[in-house]
Amino acid sequence: MSEFEAELRSKVAEAEEMLKRAVEAGHEYEVHLHSARMRDLLDRAAQHGIDTTRWFDPALLENSGLAR
Repeated sequence: MSEFEAELRSKVAEAEEMLKRAVEAGHEYEVHLHSARMRDLLDRAAQHGIDTTRWFDPALLENSGLAR
């Protein structure tokens, strides 16, 4: 795994954790912000040909309204 991929993976995990917390707290605006951040990171990975299918729980994004 390259340093770039490792950093992306770390940022996705961080965004996922923040998204989970926002969902649990019922903070809709934060859910949107963290979902958008995850989506941006996943798009960046896709642009570089990095498979992210096992990096996060897709249901979390689906429930936030920003599914892949």
